[in-house]
Amino acid sequence: MMIKVEAYVREDKFEDVKAALNAIGVNGLTVSQVMGCGIQRGYKEIVRGMQVDMQMKPKIKFEIVVSSEEWEVKTIEAIEKAAYTGEPGDGKIFTYEIRHAQKIRTKETGYDAIQATE
Repeated sequence: MMIKVEAYVREDKFEDVKAALNAIGVNGLTVSQVMGCGIQRGYKEIVRGMQVDMQMKPKIKFEIVVSSEEWEVKTIEAIEKAAYTGEPGDGKIFTYEIRHAQKIRTKETGYDAIQATE
């Protein structure tokens, strides 16, 4: 079974999370800059001398596909440790089962499509 781990973390934790994933041997990941809000509902910012409520906070989204539940646990633990500050807005981690994966160039499927071959 393949599992997708999707994590939303603070922008300033990007390098820490990336290094933690590299340290445990995660082969591939996709990273995006995203905006969102959770319990904290954004933040206040001064714009042209006026206080403005910003509802969305910038976050970094990590997408990682792993080959087993064992790797799912390792990946989650690495992200949690690297992204933790103890303050609201540390982020969220979601996991999903992957039904199918295919490497476009070689047409490999399943686990073969996600493992490093070169």
